[in-house]
Amino acid sequence: MIERYRDRDIPKFFRGDSAFALPKLFALLEREGFRYAIRLKSNPVLEQKIARWMTRPVGRPSGKPKVFYHSFRYRAGSWDRDRRVVVKIAWHAGELFPRVGFIVTNLRWRSKRVVRFYNKRGTAEQWIKEGKNAVNWTKRSCRRFKNNKARLHLFALAYNLANVLLQVVLPKPVRHWSLTTLREKLVKIGAKAVRHSKSVIFQLAEVAVPRKMLAAILTRIGRLRRAGGWGEAHRGRKALVNSFR
Repeated sequence: MIERYRDRDIPKFFRGDSAFALPKLFALLEREGFRYAIRLKSNPVLEQKIARWMTRPVGRPSGKPKVFYHSFRYRAGSWDRDRRVVVKIAWHAGELFPRVGFIVTNLRWRSKRVVRFYNKRGTAEQWIKEGKNAVNWTKRSCRRFKNNKARLHLFALAYNLANVLLQVVLPKPVRHWSLTTLREKLVKIGAKAVRHSKSVIFQLAEVAVPRKMLAAILTRIGRLRRAGGWGEAHRGRKALVNSFR
């Protein structure tokens, strides 16, 4: 990956968990011009560094966690020089000790922004997990490889279409739905279709799918058929859907 992007004049970033906290990797990323944020395992030296910030906040504990961010310079015994370490300290109600996380980084951002940047590391893993649970794309029980390949392509197609539905079609109040929720509330729900000469009526339990929400979804789907109804923000998705028609 480093060789692939070496000659490109673009910002390069690296995120990794504590398994990547290796001195040789730090040196390599710094030499190649990467900005990184890598989790550090706690140790007595790091804990001593933050001792002055480990006092429980004064006052009645609130329902929301009290979170504090700090940074300091640190050099492990195996490192060739000291580096910046960002720490997040979160006091949760009902817990005796705070939750503490350390991140080694060469970013010059504010500590809170560094932590937010690192926390996005798990986004891709969540998408993969969503595909496994909602679409079940790991189910390839055919005996021949090419049949399983075609089956995986169909799962990927269903996954992409469902994500288009989530991002483009769902109204704002339910745009936070996951693919699993979408499947359970709109796809696998029992319904009765009544066909008339000029219309088709879907009879569903309004407790699960409110009438206004379903009407909004169908209206948005209808807009996808019109040229130019997507806007600049959805040009990529427009090409994706058109290829599936």
